[in-house]
Amino acid sequence: MAATTGNLPQLKSAVDGLTDMSENERSGFINLVSRYLSGEAQHIEWSKIQTPTDEIVVPYEKMASVSEDVSETKNLLDKLVVLKLNGGLGTTMGCTGPKSVIEVRDGLTFLDLIVIQIENLNNKYGCKVPLVLMNSFNTHDDTQKIVEKYTNSNVDIHTFNQSKYPRVVADEFVPWPSKGKTDKDGWYPPGHGDVFPSLMNSGKLDAFLSQGKEYVFVANSDNLGAIVDLTILKHLIQNKNEYCMEVTPKTLADVKGGTLISYEGKVQLLEIAQVPDEHVNEFKSIEKFKIFNTNNLWVNLKAIKKLVEADALKMEIIPNPKEVDGVKVLQLETAAGAAIRFFDNAIGVNVPRSRFLPVKATSDLLLVQSDLYTLVDGFVTRNSARTNPSNPSIELGPEFKKVSNFLSRFKSIPSIVELDSLKVSGDVSFGSSVVLKGKVAVTAKSGVKLEIPDGAVVENKDINGPEDL
Repeated sequence: MAATTGNLPQLKSAVDGLTDMSENERSGFINLVSRYLSGEAQHIEWSKIQTPTDEIVVPYEKMASVSEDVSETKNLLDKLVVLKLNGGLGTTMGCTGPKSVIEVRDGLTFLDLIVIQIENLNNKYGCKVPLVLMNSFNTHDDTQKIVEKYTNSNVDIHTFNQSKYPRVVADEFVPWPSKGKTDKDGWYPPGHGDVFPSLMNSGKLDAFLSQGKEYVFVANSDNLGAIVDLTILKHLIQNKNEYCMEVTPKTLADVKGGTLISYEGKVQLLEIAQVPDEHVNEFKSIEKFKIFNTNNLWVNLKAIKKLVEADALKMEIIPNPKEVDGVKVLQLETAAGAAIRFFDNAIGVNVPRSRFLPVKATSDLLLVQSDLYTLVDGFVTRNSARTNPSNPSIELGPEFKKVSNFLSRFKSIPSIVELDSLKVSGDVSFGSSVVLKGKVAVTAKSGVKLEIPDGAVVENKDINGPEDL
């Protein structure tokens, strides 16, 4: 049977008995569940959706650039806090611990690159931009150990934990930990929409306000393109925008990404889950909805404080049903991007694709470790020798899914500056100094090992065995 608001008292008394939760977590969780049970979800009327104007989604190139004046730059940076969402594990890529400690390039991890970038800003401009990591209970202990290595860097690093909520056993609608599931699997972090109340509850938000900080730049720790951008920061301060979401033009790879719309006079995020079935294809079309959310967000700290204190951030709830150890559980989550409609004078900015370079799988790792990119001062920059504005599409088979397997199958990462697409399946490995161009497919038949020899140049070829080399 479906749960109703009648289930709330029983759930509430069970939650009161869970000693692992803080008061803030208890009230946040009950609040989320009661919103879910009351079915308060906003219903989108498709006919009311409008395409945002350039005033609402500002083209990046129309923003005024920042002068070379060092004191102006320092003045801007003194108002900024950088926050990285660091709650995710590297499990999908076969790694233990936080995803941010996977080595991306030249032996440096995501976190190393982030610290180097901010340290360079602090050294160059004589400012003190702090780095804040929002961990989950899954990544907290490891992260605390890892950040010790940056003790001598010129960056103040702060960490706090996002909320820890109990998974709910679906058929009885009770918290799983109350039924004896007391290990980590009984709990979940409720999505990055939790960043606002958790930052406030940690005491960090008030501390930053007392230091004169005004904006927080929030981004996923695995997005290598999410670097501090002074042009955006200056625009927000000058125009008193409380919230800014970076969006970028959709390609066919991004059709499921959330988009910004104008709706009843407000800018808001439209996610595929909110789209009625009969409009899903329209949502995915690049013609009508041309942009998608990168999850690079700039938010005014005072506005966060005001809205959290008023309990006004009621983002769309994302129900995430799972089966864990044979038990059907429900976890309710929210997304930080959906908060845009609660902030005053909120905008999007249509940024170059270079600001969206996420590493979600080893195919992305291949791109960023190749000659398609160079690494300077912690910034990953695209090779100007590539004329095609979009990156090659790369599909690697399950043999490459784990980082360790991926690395063992390349003596060195091939040159891919002139590659359009690569598809690899089966037991394939690559020698050193291989060059791939055009459209390349490499398929090893079942039970056959196929190695691309050192120095091979493969252009517009389907390779199904050694005879094709």
